[in-house]
Amino acid sequence: SFKPRPPDKGAFPLDHFGECSAFKERFMECLRQSGYESSACRQRAMAYLEQLMANEPLEKLGFKDLIDEKSEAKPEK
Repeated sequence: SFKPRPPDKGAFPLDHFGECSAFKERFMECLRQSGYESSACRQRAMAYLEQLMANEPLEKLGFKDLIDEKSEAKPEK
């Protein structure tokens, strides 16, 4: 079960040039459709942050459980 916790980093980057607008809009659409239940939109939040931020391990941003789910879903070769 997912237990929310604040990210390890305290600063949040800003998208001054609007480069991540499409990701933000998809995230906001998900929030509206889910009745603003942010836990339902974690995949989109992760995608948004991946675009918005400099390279940073997403595990440090509170998405370790989603990273683990992705690696478990990949078929082994």
